[in-house]
Amino acid sequence: MVGYKAQCMSTESPVLEISGYSLTYNTPSGPLRALKNVNLSVARGQTHGLVGESGSGKSSLAWAILRYLPDNAIENDGKLLLSGESIRDRTPSQIIEVRGQRISMVFQDPSTSLNPAMRLGEQLSEVMIRHRGLTPREATEASEQALERTGITKPKEMLERYPHQASGGEKQRVVIATAFACNPELIIFDEPTTALDIITAQQILDLFNQLQDETSISALYISHDLGLVSRVADTVSVLKAGEVVESGLRTDIFMSPRDDYTKKLLSAVPDPKHWLGVNAPAPELPILMSAENITVEYGRQSVIGRLFAPKPTHIGAHEVSLTVRKGELVGIVGESGSGKSTMAKVLSGLQEFHGVIQFGDSHFSKLDDIDLPYRRAVQIVFQHPDASLNPRQRIGEILSRPLKLYNITPKEQQTKRIIELLEMVSLPRDYINRFPHQLSGGEKQRVAIARAFAAKPEVVICDEITSSLDVSVQASIANLLVALQDQTGTACLFITHDLNLVRQLAHRICVMQHGKLIDTFQPCDAEKPNRNPYTRALLEAVPPPAGQFNMEPIT
Repeated sequence: MVGYKAQCMSTESPVLEISGYSLTYNTPSGPLRALKNVNLSVARGQTHGLVGESGSGKSSLAWAILRYLPDNAIENDGKLLLSGESIRDRTPSQIIEVRGQRISMVFQDPSTSLNPAMRLGEQLSEVMIRHRGLTPREATEASEQALERTGITKPKEMLERYPHQASGGEKQRVVIATAFACNPELIIFDEPTTALDIITAQQILDLFNQLQDETSISALYISHDLGLVSRVADTVSVLKAGEVVESGLRTDIFMSPRDDYTKKLLSAVPDPKHWLGVNAPAPELPILMSAENITVEYGRQSVIGRLFAPKPTHIGAHEVSLTVRKGELVGIVGESGSGKSTMAKVLSGLQEFHGVIQFGDSHFSKLDDIDLPYRRAVQIVFQHPDASLNPRQRIGEILSRPLKLYNITPKEQQTKRIIELLEMVSLPRDYINRFPHQLSGGEKQRVAIARAFAAKPEVVICDEITSSLDVSVQASIANLLVALQDQTGTACLFITHDLNLVRQLAHRICVMQHGKLIDTFQPCDAEKPNRNPYTRALLEAVPPPAGQFNMEPIT
C-alpha cells in the first residue's frame, strides 16, 4: 500500500531535485524564456504532480530532465540532480544509458511513441535486451509478464500485434509496461491520458497507482487536468509562464490554494451543479433535425471480395435514431469507438450511411443526396484546429471562405463581416492578418467556431472541440458556445467524452456504446438509479469538480 506518502516525507535524498533552473529558446523573434528559477523535488516512492496551462513550460522541463533539448535551447542557471548526481554535465553516451534504465517516460499519445513498423513485442523486448541484458528469449518472457501486470488479458497475442492493431488504451498499457520494465528511478508521465476516453483514462490511472504500489517507483506526473492529478499525486507544483507559483502537499494545493493562478485553475474545473445552459426547450418546440436508424459499416466488401478474401466488417453506428430541436444543445457522450464521431461525420455530410436524415422538409437516404443548402445549414467544428485550419492562409482568408462559398455576404462587405466574426468569438480584429501558427490552441479553436457560425447555420456539430485544451480554456470555449447559441438561436450537437463538461452545457444527453444509442436523459436526471449501467460507469469515471477532490490517502 502506497498510503499518503506525502505526509511521511523520507529522510533520503530526493530521486529528482531541481533547483534554480532556467531555460531560454533562441527564436527568430528573439530569446524566449521557457523556464525561470524552477525549484521542485520528487521524493523516493512519491508522485509529484506538475500542473499548468499549455505554454507554461511543463513539457520543456520534462525534455530538460531527459536531456532531449533542441539545439536552440540555452540552459542558464540551476541544477538537475538524479539521486544526488548532476545530469547536466553528462556526455551524450552517458545520457543514453540514463534514458530507459534510470529515467523513462510515458508520452501523451501512445501512437506517436510506438514504432508502427515493429510488433509490440519487439519494441518491449528491445528495452529489456538493451537495459537489462536479457537474451531475446528471456526478454520475450519478461515482456509477456510485463503486459500481464498491466491488465492485458491475452499478453502473448498482444506481443504479436502491430500498434495499429491495438486500441489507444492497449497501446498506452504497452508504453507503461515499457516504462516500468527496467525498474527506473524516475518515470515522467507527460499528459498520459489526454488522448484517451474517460473510462480508459480511469483504467490507466488505476493501473499507474497499482504498479507504483508494487514497485515504489518515483514519478513526475505532468498534466493540465487537476482532477486527474488529484487522484495520483502526493505533492504538487503549479507552473505559470515558466515559474513555479505554488508548491506543496496535495491537500494544501487543492483545498487551500494560496496563489490566484491556482485558484483560477481550480475554479475552471467543470462542476455539473453550476449549469451554464438555459432551461431545457419546451416539448412543443419543433424538431429541426432527426436521424432515423442510421447505420454505418466500415470495411464493407463486394460480393467477390467476400468470396475470395473475406475481411471483418466494423460497425461504426447501428440503427441510431436521435433528434435535435431548434435552439437545443444535445450532448453525445461515450468512450472511444462508441460511434460518436461516426454520427458527427454522417450528420455533417462526410460519411456514407444507411438510414434517413430529415432536415426541415428535406429527406436524405444516402450521402450523394445531401445538397448545398443542407451543408450550409449544418456546420462542424473538429477536435484539432491545427488539422482543420489551412496553415498557409491568414485568418481573414479562412473566415472569408464560407462567405464566398455560400454567397452570404457581398464582396465589399466581407472584411467588415470577418471583423464582426472575430469580435463575436472575442478575438482582436488585427488577427485578420495572422496565420494559425501565430495563435494559441484556444484561439485557433475560436477561429474554427467563428468559421462555422460564418455560414449562419441552423445546427453546429462540435466534435470533441475541448478535449485537447487546458481546463481554463475549455471553460472559456464552453461559455463562448453557450453565448453564441443565445445570440443566434443555433442548435448544437456537442460530442465529447467529458461527461462533467457536457452536463454543464446540454439540455439533453445521449449516451453511445459500441455504435448504439443506449441512453437519453436530461442533466438533472443523470444520477437517477434507472440510468443504464454504462452511463453510471461514465459518471463514476468523471474526475470530481473543484472543492470535491478526494483527499483520502492514495492507495
